Amino acid sequence: MDFSRDESLYNSLLLSLYIITPLTLLPLQFLSAPYGKHSRPGWGPTIPAPLAWFLMESPTLWLTSLLFPLGRFRAHPLSLFAFSLFLLHYTHRTIIYPLRLFLSSKSKPTSPVPVLIAAFAFAFNLLNGYVQARSLSHYASYSTTWPWPGYVWARIVIGTLIFLWGMKINISSDRVLLRLKEEAKGGYKIPRGGWFELVSCPNYMGEMAEWLGWTVLTWSPAALGFFLYTFANLGPRARAHRRWYREKFGDEYPASRKAIVPFVY
Repeated sequence: MDFSRDESLYNSLLLSLYIITPLTLLPLQFLSAPYGKHSRPGWGPTIPAPLAWFLMESPTLWLTSLLFPLGRFRAHPLSLFAFSLFLLHYTHRTIIYPLRLFLSSKSKPTSPVPVLIAAFAFAFNLLNGYVQARSLSHYASYSTTWPWPGYVWARIVIGTLIFLWGMKINISSDRVLLRLKEEAKGGYKIPRGGWFELVSCPNYMGEMAEWLGWTVLTWSPAALGFFLYTFANLGPRARAHRRWYREKFGDEYPASRKAIVPFVY
């Protein structure tokens, strides 16, 4: 395929990203994806969680790395910088996080992931990886003047700071949860400290912040669509986590904690 002439495909898949956002949000108001805390039978064959995470997230590395060099802006500094942040997040999510999950599962087995759920996630990452890589390297708008205008620098600085802040929270919160899994050999414990005092899922809050910052940095419809989808996927799941904690621990679980946005949601 001539990727210099894929505008029709790109626009169709970008539109699809916006269409599947409400189609994801609505059913998740009533049904939690059956993995992790919400694992339950009846969803077909399963695979180990570390392997599932590695496989379903992998297109964000191999597909984007294949597509990015084909774009006309592949050498633009801002395009390269934004792409490096994308790869930074997904190197952690695809390789480092599954490895930590595997190591922690030696002390307390992690619930397996249904193949169907992993397949859906893999398909989404194929779609999103294509859209983000082509947007960054070929279809995004970049300033052609130097020095760049002040508003461009403002977006770069603000967006990068939000992204890195979110990634720090995402990784540190995941580390807390994995440590609790290792310690709580007889069951679950209530996470405490840091952002866990304000929200049930600071790991999800951090990931949302990452893609909000990335949207500010890249200022593209593709990035905005990704951020909106992230909220549509993680917002309801965070609320389901909060409900699960309250049902399991009752009054012991702090009622003041929100699901994913402090003091709001």
